[in-house]
Amino acid sequence: MYRIVPIEPVDYLIIGHITEDITPTGSQIGGTASYSALTAKALGLRVGIVTACNNCLNLEELNRIPVAGLTSEDNTVFENIQTPAGRVQYLHHRAPTLNLSLVPESWRNPSIVHLAPVANEVDPGLVRAFPNALIGLTPQGWMRAWDEQGLVRFTDWPEAGFVMQNASAAVLSIEDVHGDESYIEDFASHIRVLAVTEGAAGARVYWNGDVRRFRPPPVDELEPTGAGDIFAASFFYRLGATRDPWEAGRFATHLASFSVTRRGMGSIPNADEIQMAMTEII
Repeated sequence: MYRIVPIEPVDYLIIGHITEDITPTGSQIGGTASYSALTAKALGLRVGIVTACNNCLNLEELNRIPVAGLTSEDNTVFENIQTPAGRVQYLHHRAPTLNLSLVPESWRNPSIVHLAPVANEVDPGLVRAFPNALIGLTPQGWMRAWDEQGLVRFTDWPEAGFVMQNASAAVLSIEDVHGDESYIEDFASHIRVLAVTEGAAGARVYWNGDVRRFRPPPVDELEPTGAGDIFAASFFYRLGATRDPWEAGRFATHLASFSVTRRGMGSIPNADEIQMAMTEII
């Protein structure tokens, strides 16, 4: 167990593994927890991460965001390989499961809780552990399974109904469900607000039986990694501030569009982009 002392209260609590991503140019940190936490901090929130990893307490890339959780012998390690048939993903190691016992007492009353599994590591019961918070989900990691070689594949999510019915909003990519619209329809029937990202096409938001699409401004795409995580944090932040899912969708689509013009952690929104997204209409 490790802690940063003292641990001050946070506005935005994210629970999920900080990952080690193997790339052609070497290893780098990744995972929804990293990109979303940095985005929430850029938006002016006090952020805390609950995770399990090996020596990720003082990562410079996390910009002094406090981290709590477990010290693990292994990080959660992903490798993505591009093939003519599309991306093939391997999970080489998985750090331990995350549950409420790892959340510091001073972090148990945030405004927003973001449950961000990447390898089925987040206890689904956490969705009911923060009754006063906006509970946001990025459920991709609950829909992943892997074989003995670590080859990742899509799998059904048995707890989907329970988790979504107890959450405030969810963000997922159409790629997370392999383009199967039946999953989107089912998820939208269980949760109050659902945002589905569609890459360069933008996003759609489901709310109260209605759906609206949000198109991004034209940009020159350099690297899309992390854009979905930036969208999610921006969406949950704006939803919490306005209680308006349409405004949250517009805002998050705008910020995520800027992110693809830069690589790695350089894709986190800056102050000028945030101000533009606050005031401009797409």
